[in-house]
Order: sequence, then structure tokens, then C-alpha cells
Amino acid sequence: MLCRMMADVVALKPKVLHLMAGTNDIAGNTGPMTIAQTQDNLLAMAQLARANHIRVLLASVPPAANFPWRPGLETVAPIRAINNWLARTAPALGATFVDYTPVLATPEGGMKPGLAYDGVHPTAAGYDAMAGVLEPVLKRLGV
Repeated sequence: MLCRMMADVVALKPKVLHLMAGTNDIAGNTGPMTIAQTQDNLLAMAQLARANHIRVLLASVPPAANFPWRPGLETVAPIRAINNWLARTAPALGATFVDYTPVLATPEGGMKPGLAYDGVHPTAAGYDAMAGVLEPVLKRLGV
């Protein structure tokens, strides 16, 4: 996550960074990652953005009952743990927490039917649901 921050964010000087990360870490797509390592990466990116006068939106990790490419891997508990940490940590960082969970998740922690084509990656309807959460935040921030 962190390795491209300077070139892909800081050098471009955006007004706002919408930081949504964690799914690939939980899945171990680039190797084993602990929740603490994910939190450290998110913290470092948020701090780097803020140090460069970029507003930070910390987005919740999207819900997933499972990852089809990693059968048997526990997903709900780590996603909830990261999201709880993001909600608690955002204010201390001067960031805004954007919680997509209410519009995307079932009570069991999976993606609502029709909002993801594989239970993980949003469909157009999933992105529309997310836009309904994000647009008022952007408006409130004057972006």
C-alpha cells in the first residue's frame, strides 16, 4: 500500500485522499499481513498526506463474507477490526471516517446481494450505494 504514496498521491497534490485499503492485506494477496501491519500502513499514509496538506478520508474496508480466491479464510472479523480501528483513529489524525458498511453489509458481515459481482468487488449498484455515502461528506468538506 505505502510504496506508491509519494508518486501516486503526494506528487499530484490532490485536495483530498480517499483511502480505502485492507482487503488485499486480509486476503494475503502479496504475502502474509497482520492487522497491525495494515494499521501501520494506513496510519503512515494518512500522516504523510496530512503532512503534505492533503485532507484524508479514511474509508471502511468493504464487507465480504469470504474471498472466493481464498476459501476458508476468515474475513468478517478482520474487516470489522480494521473498520473499528479506523473509526476510532480518524479523529485523532484529523481525518474523516467514511463508513460504507451500513449501505453495503448484511448483518452477518457479507456484501448485500447485487452490490458485488463476487461478494467482494462492487458492481455499479455497489458503487452507487457508496456514492450516496461519499457525496454528502465531500459536500460538507467543500470539495
